[in-house]
Amino acid sequence: MMKKLRISLINIHGLLKGSGLEIGRDADNGGQTKYIFELAEFLSQHEDVEHVHLFTRLIDDRSLSPEYAVPIEVVNEKLDIRRIPFLGKKYRPKEQLWEGLDTFVSGVMQHIKAHNIYPDWIHSHYGDAGYAAAELSSVLNIPFAHTGHSLGFYKKKKLLESGQSEEELEKKFKFKARIAAEEKTLELSEFIVTSTEQEIETYKAYKNFELAKYHAISPGIDTRKFVPYYYHESDSDKNMEEAQRKYWVSESIAKFLTNPHKPFILALSRPDRHKNLSTLIEVYGKDKELQSIANLVIFAGIRKDIQKMPESEKNVLTDLLLLMDKYDLYGKMAIPKKHDVENEVSIIYRHAAEKRGVFVNLALHENFGLTVIESASSGLPVVVTKNGGPAEIIPVCQNGELVDPQDENQIKKALRNILTDENQWKYYSNNGAINIQKHYSWVNHVDQYVELVKENLSVSSGAGIKKQHYANINVDRLKRKVENLLVSDIDGTLIEPKLNNPGLIELKNHLTNRTDKMAFAMASGRNLELVRKIIEEEKFSLPDFIICSVGTEIYYTNGKEYILDKGWAKFLAGRWKRDEIVQKLSAVKWIKMQEDEAQNPYKISYYYEKEQYDHDELVRVLGNGWYKINIIPSHGQYLDFIPKRASKGNAIKFLCRKWAIPLTNVIAAGDSGNDVDMFRGPIKGIIVGNRSAELADYETTKSIYVAKTAASLGILEGLKHYKIIK
Repeated sequence: MMKKLRISLINIHGLLKGSGLEIGRDADNGGQTKYIFELAEFLSQHEDVEHVHLFTRLIDDRSLSPEYAVPIEVVNEKLDIRRIPFLGKKYRPKEQLWEGLDTFVSGVMQHIKAHNIYPDWIHSHYGDAGYAAAELSSVLNIPFAHTGHSLGFYKKKKLLESGQSEEELEKKFKFKARIAAEEKTLELSEFIVTSTEQEIETYKAYKNFELAKYHAISPGIDTRKFVPYYYHESDSDKNMEEAQRKYWVSESIAKFLTNPHKPFILALSRPDRHKNLSTLIEVYGKDKELQSIANLVIFAGIRKDIQKMPESEKNVLTDLLLLMDKYDLYGKMAIPKKHDVENEVSIIYRHAAEKRGVFVNLALHENFGLTVIESASSGLPVVVTKNGGPAEIIPVCQNGELVDPQDENQIKKALRNILTDENQWKYYSNNGAINIQKHYSWVNHVDQYVELVKENLSVSSGAGIKKQHYANINVDRLKRKVENLLVSDIDGTLIEPKLNNPGLIELKNHLTNRTDKMAFAMASGRNLELVRKIIEEEKFSLPDFIICSVGTEIYYTNGKEYILDKGWAKFLAGRWKRDEIVQKLSAVKWIKMQEDEAQNPYKISYYYEKEQYDHDELVRVLGNGWYKINIIPSHGQYLDFIPKRASKGNAIKFLCRKWAIPLTNVIAAGDSGNDVDMFRGPIKGIIVGNRSAELADYETTKSIYVAKTAASLGILEGLKHYKIIK
């Protein structure tokens, strides 16, 4: 029997709390936020789930509830929200979070380690969380699934078509990072969850479409909350509470209307141009008969002062109010400023159904159409866009009519048909209330989802089908608390035979007698065999990690074994075309290929004469792809070409994420040009006294110490400077 599942959900942007969501507050707090919170809740109630952890960003902002600054919020005994701080305390829109995602990943790793809550399965929501899940999955060897919610490719396409420039869009929306993250989730996730079969087609625009597996699982709604308008609670206290809420909802609408008793045409969405609310007002404003039959009620997000809202939302709301004025709809149209999304939306639908109204969603494209099933479950018929998910909902539920969202005549006919034909209204109302319970409940969704997760884990022995060929690399080391990590280059740094290896015996003694709190890594341009040779010849105690072949390979030492990190290799493989690069470089006459043992799949190595080195020629020969390649000359004679992602510095970052070691606790020592990359960011650097010409201009700063003594003696000098040893 399979053990119960510990699942980590990741949703980085927006606002999540257990005491009520602020849906409609802005563009980042819409259907996605609601979907994730309800998914987490219903997953936590599943008998095969041990615990659900919902990871998000910690926000400590005076303009928001202090609840968003609570690091761990317990929602129920099997569900908690865990908030990880990064990029400051202020609330930020999702487009501004991309640059901090590596910090978020490190924070999640450290949190998981500190609280010993290693998940069996990870699920990410939206591209930013997809990036984080792919990183966590590769370093923890834990499989993940992904839900896109919306895709960068189409948003970019739409904005380009509206006349905005590529540069402008990149600056504001970071589309390169977003689309790259979406490609990565297709490649590395176990499967992608979509709301409809039709939504799977939207991923075809991506290069990695064929690499992914897709499962269409209809989103659920909380059928305890979205009940038919004729349903009454048996609990008298709940009935009283419901009656109070219904009174305030009807008051907030009625104050706009001359005749509040008429049926109403209801729309409920964010003030987003894509939601196409203006077309609904146009249809209603031009048709006097429709105005005599029904009132128009639009809940367009939550607002206090339109002037202070983001530009796009301000423009949409201004247009709605101008159209209201243009068609003189005062007394016939209500546009309330706010509603309690958590508790009042279901009441708004029921109130509209009691009035024999109709719900309208004319979005230009709707991925799924959560509002369509919420209103249907309440017994409220719908007129809804035929573009996207609703085209799959309406045939199943028979709860309303599909229309072209830009065809005013079609919309008008559908509205009149439902509002003036009592039998038609009842037919759609009854079908919705019955069929939604049957096909679109959260219980149904979660049952399907958990079965897919269990199937994947049982087939793959827990590592995920896509990664079942990976070794589970010494993950126990994660549980060891490391306070400091020393990473040292070998040739010219740890050892320098020309100078009789100054300080080597003392440093070896120190490393042999180090406590568990100190980790040691060797980082070298050498390949693994040559690193092993040095370890054996010089009788070094085994390092915890080896970064070799100029950062293109990472190995873990486990007794006498050297285990390759295939996750790092997979990470490097993206956009690396080794054969093509070798062929292009054959045109350069002043370089000579090194021996076979110096090469590996992610490193191409040459010899060169220092006087002949010409960087511009290398760039010219490599052509457009040169920026995807790191060109590393060292010691005036060796020249390495490796993937842009590969470097000793990036390998250190990868290791630190994997083993939850803060970068501020890393000390890196080197002597030549290919070591410079290790000193970037918060890592403390030691440049030994016998440094090569490339490092001649370096001086001691807060984060880099330039030693006076050579090789191992210089490392010891640096460790004393940083107070790591006395």
